[in-house]
Amino acid sequence: MKNSGAASIPFTIAPWLSVRNSLKALDFYKEAFNAVEVYRLDVPDGVVARLSVNGAEFWIGEESAEHSNFSPEALGGCTVRLIFTVPDPDAVFARALKAGATEFYPVGEEHGWRIGRVVDPFGYHWEIGRDLQ
Repeated sequence: MKNSGAASIPFTIAPWLSVRNSLKALDFYKEAFNAVEVYRLDVPDGVVARLSVNGAEFWIGEESAEHSNFSPEALGGCTVRLIFTVPDPDAVFARALKAGATEFYPVGEEHGWRIGRVVDPFGYHWEIGRDLQ
């Protein structure tokens, strides 16, 4: 696909996580993953924020049934899993647990990866790992 816009604008895809209590989520992602705010818009019910973890970006915002933005809590489950590739999965996994995530399965080696899975306090599943090749 050819970029028909300005040549300097790259193609990117960044997930937007709809959460309950976006201010609490913002604090969690900063603590758990050392995320930094790239953009922030304070809104009446919370915050819309673009976060970066060493250049990997994602967005968070308050769930809104009116706009068909449902959190995992509203759905009773999650429709997306996030793969978080990092140099030291054990350290990031431990940091996420300390910040309030729940272990889904521990870090181990499988399928050529060192990987573990946590569920954050807002219902999103994060597979934290790295390719062993």
